[in-house]
Amino acid sequence: MSRQFQGMFNTIFHAPVVVDPASLADGVGESRTVTCAGAAVGDVVLFAPGIDIAGITVTAYVSAANTVTFRIQNESAGLLDIATSSWHVSVLRPTY
Repeated sequence: MSRQFQGMFNTIFHAPVVVDPASLADGVGESRTVTCAGAAVGDVVLFAPGIDIAGITVTAYVSAANTVTFRIQNESAGLLDIATSSWHVSVLRPTY
C-alpha cells in the first residue's frame, strides 16, 4: 500500500455494507452509518458502490470512533430507486 500511495497512508480499514436506499426524488437524500472497526475522526473514507449509481452522489466521513457516516443524494432531476447492493467502505489513516 505505501508504494501505491507513496507513504501517504499507513493503515487501511475495510467494512462491507449492504445498501438499500428508499426511492429518492431529485434533491432528496438519506444518511446512514456503518461500523468500521479502527476508523477514527480525521481518517480518509473511500466508498465503492456495487452497482451503477448514475445521478447519485455519495459523501462519507468518519463521524466518531469506529463509525462512518455516508449520505446518498439524488441529483438526477428525476425519481431514482437504486437496487439493493453490496458496497465497500475503505478508511485510510494518513501518515501525517
